[in-house]
Amino acid sequence: MNELDLITRLTKSLPANDAVVVGAGDDCAVLDLGVPGRLLLFKTDAVVEGVHFTPDTPPEQIGHKALARCLSDIAAMAGTPTAALVTLALPLGFDPARIEAIYTGLNALARRHGVAIAGGETTTNPGGLLLSIALLGWVEAGRCVRRAGVEVGDALFVTGELGGSLAGKHLSFEPRLAEARWLAVHFLPHAMIDLSDGLASDLRHLLQAGREARGAELLARALPVSRAAKLAHREGRSPKPPVLAALTDGEDFELLFAVTSREAVLLQDAWRKQFPNLSLKCIGKVTTGTAVTIRDQHGSKSLPRHGYVHFADGAGG
Repeated sequence: MNELDLITRLTKSLPANDAVVVGAGDDCAVLDLGVPGRLLLFKTDAVVEGVHFTPDTPPEQIGHKALARCLSDIAAMAGTPTAALVTLALPLGFDPARIEAIYTGLNALARRHGVAIAGGETTTNPGGLLLSIALLGWVEAGRCVRRAGVEVGDALFVTGELGGSLAGKHLSFEPRLAEARWLAVHFLPHAMIDLSDGLASDLRHLLQAGREARGAELLARALPVSRAAKLAHREGRSPKPPVLAALTDGEDFELLFAVTSREAVLLQDAWRKQFPNLSLKCIGKVTTGTAVTIRDQHGSKSLPRHGYVHFADGAGG
C-alpha cells in the first residue's frame, strides 16, 4: 500500500464539524472560525532523517526545510502564515549544538515571513531525528485558492525551474508566498498546488480534485527544466533525461496553477514586471476527458504516472 492508497483509506470517515470548510485532500485545511472576511489555514508536515535529509546535511538547512515545506503549502492557497509549533523527536545521544543549529535555520526563515514559533514538544525517537511543524495562517475569504476548480481550456503555469532538486534546492528553496498572494489579487487562479511530489503527480492532483476529473496536454519544449537536472544527466549522476527529471524528481516547491487562457498573455507581462528574477512559464492547457499527455517533436504520449510516492519509492520526498 502506497501513500495515496493509505490516505484514501484513512480519510473515508474522519470526524468534522461546522468550522471545517476544506478538510483532507488539499494543501491546507481551511477553517471558518467566525472572523469576518478571513479563513484560517492549518497545516502540518514533517521531515525525517534518512528520508528528507541525511546525517551530514547542514543543520541550518534541516530547520529551513522543515518550516519551508509548510510555508509552501500556505502559499499554494494564497495565504499568509502566522504561527507554528514544533515537535522535535530525537535519538539518544543527540548533539545539542546540532539541534540549536537546526533552530537557527528554522528561526531565520520564520523571521523573514513574520512567523512566530509559539512552542512545541520534544520526545525520544530511537530511529533518528524527526522534525514536525504545525503551522497556522490565514487567507481572505474571497481569495482562498484550492486544488479544485480547473476548467477546460485553462492555461497551466509553473513558477521557477523543475528537476534536479537533490543538487541542493530541496534544502534551500524559498516558498512562493508573496507571488501567490499577488496572483490571488490580480489573476485569481482557478486552482493551485505546490510541487512537492513532482509535476507528473501534482498535476494529476489538480486535475482530479474537482467533481469531474479533467485532462491536460503539456508541451515538452515549454517545461522550465533546471540547469541542475541537465547537468546531472550530462555528467552521468542521474539516469533521467532532463525532461523526465522535471516531471518526476519532486521537491521543487514551485507553484502550479490554472488561469483562463484569455489572461495568459496579460499575466506573463505583469509577472515579468512584478517578479523579474523568477520565471513563469505556460506549460500547457486543461483538456476534456482525463488523459494527461505531453507533446514533443515526435508527437504526443502519456505523461509518466507519478513522481515521488511514499511507501512506493526508495528516495525521500
